[in-house]
Amino acid sequence: MTGFNEFWSLADGVTRSVALLMLLMSISAWVLILWKTWLLRRAQRDLALAVPAFWAAASLEAGRGALQQFDREELLLPLLDAATAPSNKGTLEATGRRESQLTRRLRDALHAVLRRLQFGQVLLASIGSTSPFIGLFGTVWGIYHALVSISAAGNITIEKVSGPVGEALIMTAAGLAVAIPAVLAYNIFGKLVGACEAELEGFAHDLREMLDSDASGV
Repeated sequence: MTGFNEFWSLADGVTRSVALLMLLMSISAWVLILWKTWLLRRAQRDLALAVPAFWAAASLEAGRGALQQFDREELLLPLLDAATAPSNKGTLEATGRRESQLTRRLRDALHAVLRRLQFGQVLLASIGSTSPFIGLFGTVWGIYHALVSISAAGNITIEKVSGPVGEALIMTAAGLAVAIPAVLAYNIFGKLVGACEAELEGFAHDLREMLDSDASGV
């Protein structure tokens, strides 16, 4: 801790700005990691309970009630609402075949749900890919700043150089410490979102088939 305090006291504005940026990136990444872990675990549990409960219902109204009970994140309800919504008469939306209208409404609702599930993925990927380079820049700048200060003081020795250089390497370690959790979380969340997406697409497909059959009188 003493070494870090000494490094911080000798650091210039660029080095401190890089360190604060790394701290902000780390906080942002961990907030996203904790929030998305809670969200996706909850979404998976909801889907596992809500989909069977919907198909076990005796009618659409009963199925809606089942979704309202289990679908806490409202992943399935928007699909059901989109599928059962009336067409806007007098618009281009209402000119196509009923099957096409239903497919379009379900597709748009599915995309909106997936955007909510994927929220934060781009930030995690950006943090994971850029923080090592930001940390490396902080190290290079810290070494340069330390060498300039030492050379200005004169009497350069290996002991005087090794201390500041070693302390500047903290920035590289900090960059890796920020990047590794973000990259791991991005990969894990991508797999979880993919599993939820497959479940939602299956539900939308089955819902479309059921409504098409009802409309054709089969």
